[in-house]
Parts: sequence; C-alpha cells; structure tokens
Amino acid sequence: MAEKVIHIAESITVSELAETLNIPVTTLIGELFKNGIVATINQRIDFETAQIIVEELGMDVEIQKKEAEAAPARKVHELTDKAVERPPIVAVMGHVDHGKTSLLDAILKTKTVDDEAGGITQHISAYQTVRNNRMITLLDTPGHEAFAALRQHGAALTDVVVIVVAADDGVKPQTVEAIRFARSANAKIVVAINKVDKEAANVQLVKTQLATEYDLNPEEWGGDTVMVEVSAKTGLNLDKLLDMVLLVADIEELKADIDVPAEGLVIESHMEHGRGSVVGLLVEQGELKPGHFMVAGTAYGKVRTLLDFQGKAMKSAGPSTPVTVTGFKELPQFGDEFKIVKTEKEARLATEKAGIERSKAAASTNVTGADMLKMISQKHESQELKVIVKADVQGSLTSVIDSLRLVDTGGEVTLRIIGSGVGNISENDIRLAADESTIIYGFNVELPPAVKRLAARDKVQVRLYKVIYELLDDARHSMELLLAPEVVETEIGKLTIKGVFRTLKDTVIAGGEVTSGKVMPGLLVRVKHGNEQIAEVEVTHVQREQVEAKEVFEGDMCGLSLKTGKKLLIEEGDKLEFFTRELVTRTLS
Repeated sequence: MAEKVIHIAESITVSELAETLNIPVTTLIGELFKNGIVATINQRIDFETAQIIVEELGMDVEIQKKEAEAAPARKVHELTDKAVERPPIVAVMGHVDHGKTSLLDAILKTKTVDDEAGGITQHISAYQTVRNNRMITLLDTPGHEAFAALRQHGAALTDVVVIVVAADDGVKPQTVEAIRFARSANAKIVVAINKVDKEAANVQLVKTQLATEYDLNPEEWGGDTVMVEVSAKTGLNLDKLLDMVLLVADIEELKADIDVPAEGLVIESHMEHGRGSVVGLLVEQGELKPGHFMVAGTAYGKVRTLLDFQGKAMKSAGPSTPVTVTGFKELPQFGDEFKIVKTEKEARLATEKAGIERSKAAASTNVTGADMLKMISQKHESQELKVIVKADVQGSLTSVIDSLRLVDTGGEVTLRIIGSGVGNISENDIRLAADESTIIYGFNVELPPAVKRLAARDKVQVRLYKVIYELLDDARHSMELLLAPEVVETEIGKLTIKGVFRTLKDTVIAGGEVTSGKVMPGLLVRVKHGNEQIAEVEVTHVQREQVEAKEVFEGDMCGLSLKTGKKLLIEEGDKLEFFTRELVTRTLS
C-alpha cells in the first residue's frame, strides 16, 4: 500500500499538483515534456493524467478522486399561472438528400435549397408558417454528418421533431442520429415519408425498418408514432403533416410566460459589413424588444434592430419566435443562452463572469489521460498539418472545427488548428500562416484581392469551400500527403543456381533453373545460402540460349548477370528470390 494518499478533483493545474506532491514544478513539467506534453504551470490536467505521471515519477503515492459536485443543469423556467399558449417549435431532421429543405420550401413556397451549396443545408434556418390560424416555428437542420453539433442543438430547442425519410432510400445513418437526438431531447417524433411519388418508393419497407429496428411503430399498426406520406415535389399531404404536428403539440400543452424578461438560445451568428454582429435568436420566454440590453455567454449588447425570419422589422418578439438582431458588441457562440438585463453595467458584469467560467471549463480539458497514454505509446514524432479556419457564421465554424478534429491518422499525422474566426480571410490570417506548411480554409467566405496578393507573395495556401465535405476531403488528402509511404514488396519468381561462370569485383555471372514465377532484368534479388540470406543484389541482364531475353519463365534455364556492389561468393545450389520493391502512398483509414 502507498505510504501517502492524496485526493484531487477531476482536474488540477500543474502547479497545484506539484505542490500537492511536494516536488518542484519544473520536475513535473519536465516529466510531462519527456512524455510528449508541453505544459505550463497553469495548464490543467485530468485525474487519469495525474495518476500516470505519478507512476512515471516512481512516487509511492496513491491518488484518489474527490467526489465531484453535480454540475448545474440548465435553468428551467417555472411557468406562472399567467402563462399563455405558444407556437410549437419543430425541427426538421433527416439524412442528406432525403428532401428536408425541399419539404420546407414546399410548405413555405420558397427556394431555399437553391441557395445552399451542394443542395445541403449548412446552417440552422428558422422559419414560421401558419396553419388553421395557428403559428408553427420550423427549424431546418443540416443533413450532412459534419453538422452533428448543429442538429443536436436543433433537437434541444424543439418540441416536435419531424424526421424526413425518403421512401426510395429508407433509413440511413443520419436518420438514426436524428432519432437519437430527438429522444435525448424528449421531443415528440413525427415521421414524414417523403418522395412517395417516385417509382422506386417503398413506404412499407420504411415503416418496417422504423418499427422493427428503431421502435417507431406507425399508428395504423397499433403504435403511437405519427407517420405521414408526403411529396415535396407534388405537395401531397403537406397540410396533413402540419395538422399532425399541431395535434402532437396540443398533447404537450405548450405554454410560455410573456410578462417576464426575455430569454432563449443563440441559433446563429455572423459579422456583416455595415451591420456588425448579426445574431439569430430563438425566443423561449418573455418578449424581446428593440432597446433591450441582452447577454449571451461572453457577449453582450443592446438590441439595435429586431427582424423576423423574412427580414421585416418587428416591434416585439414573443415565445417560440425566431428573430435576427443586431447590437451585440461581439459574436456570441452558437448554442449560448441569451437573457435580458436592465442595464449595460449589469450586462458587462454578467459577461465577465461567464468568461471566467468558460475559461475554467476550457482549461479543464487541456490534457487528458488518453492524450498522455497515446503520447507515451508513440515511438516516433508525428507529422503535423497546421490549419486556420474561417467561416461565415459561428455555427458553421463550430461544425467545421469539430469535424476537422475527427480526421485522425492514429497519431502519425496530427491536425492542429492554430487560428479560427468568423468573417472573410484577413491580412492577419495570412501573417499567422506565414510558413508554407499552414493551410487557411475558408468556408463560405471571400478572399479580398489585397489579401490574395499578400497570400501569393508569402506563399500561403488559401483554399475556399462552400460545401463542408469537400473541405474535409481536402484536409484528409493533405494529411495523407504527410504520411510516410508504405514499402511494398512483390515476389516475382525463384531460381536455383546450377553454375557460376564468373565472379568479378561487383558482378556475378551465373546460370540456373527458374523454379517458380519468372525472371527479368531490373528485378531485385535475395541471395540465400541454405536458410541464410547472404546478400541483396540486382539483375542487370538475362539470357536464354545465349540470347538476350526480356523474360524467362518457370521450368526454363537461363543465364544471369547480377550487380552485387561488392565481391560476392555465390555457389551452386544457392537460391535466388526475385522481387520488386515500391513506395506506395498511404491513405487514412
């Protein structure tokens, strides 16, 4: 048993751990460095890393974990007796190309999909429509796998999730993901089986998949999941789909308070020339009005303009209403909660407090035990691809960065994001990427002419994309180029030496029988005496019946000229193994 037992929390700074262990902080930093981790005295390491480093130091100390305090859950607003009915918030989810956005277009009679690069929704877009004099708020969430974070927030915002499944394609990975998110958010599920007008449509197969594999049983089969067969192309059953959404929402008795300070979530944010920060919000409680002071995470401001989803000015926005506001002094992060405060001073203090809390949370994940074990196990230094990421809006930036971090090579090549931000690529970005190994990725942003000239002068690679999976493919390919090539050897043939005619300083001329495969000039050769390999040489000439030959096959006799590089004794009975050796570019698994 260890002589000393110490208790630490889930994470601890390097200086605190050194003090607890009663060792110089430089000793601890040095041990971390030896294991591949460059740490500062204020950097936090997790419990598992602390355990590993104590073992590496050979200290007779046992580390035990303190009981962690429960993290505060998101505050849930307690409704008053004055709460009123509010519109349902409906997220539309599903696999890419299954027609989510087209379905919304048909409902809203817009052409949103034409504006999306590659026909894929790249942001959360919020809309409102009216059915039977009742308002419905609709969120179109991205379908591509890289936008998992956006879809997860979309589900968390919503009361009802409409999962769109193409009748001609069935259940796909992002369909399953949408089901999981909806259930984790305790949202009601309505299934829209789209594209039923297509010849290859198989509605019964879709229903069977959902019922048997994912426990979503159609009402007509005795289950409790509403499924509506629709066609975005022809408009079939779109009204019925909205009716079913309202019916499911009515069961939940959705209400909200109006006479309270407004609060809700940030669903989008970006910078616009002449307007500053432009932020999409979804109001959940209260009424938001121009002139209100607002706080969202570490950002605050005063509502300068308040617009609805069509860009029309509003005097106020109540619960379940998506709005666009200007007036934030900096961009809030996607998914931040926003609230209204009375004064600018109160707003500033709230953001300062949020900044401290966010720094602590970020710092606690600086170095993990998994990182430590991975670095200890690596026997060679990895190559590194450095990138800077710029995107048009905060939500997309988050998704691109999260997706890039998932591009893994098992540690042989790492991708390091050295900078990121919202907005067009700037001269500062070019200066940051001054060495040629850094790539700047721009997602839905522009490269101004002056910046382009600077990039060309400094030989900085700038790559612009409008579709996220094309950006990820480029990053993956760039990492593959850094992978050490694989050496591939291919056996071509074998020969048994029947006689040695001449042995020179760096050449041997011999003859023998090809016992398998074939022999030809240019091949590499392993020379074996018994079971021992005595040399590796090269075939320079091959003769058959004293005539130069390009190939000699199994069963034939031939003469060989072997380039040895040094004097080599080859004897009758030795075996020759002929092979090729090439470097093959590797790909990421």
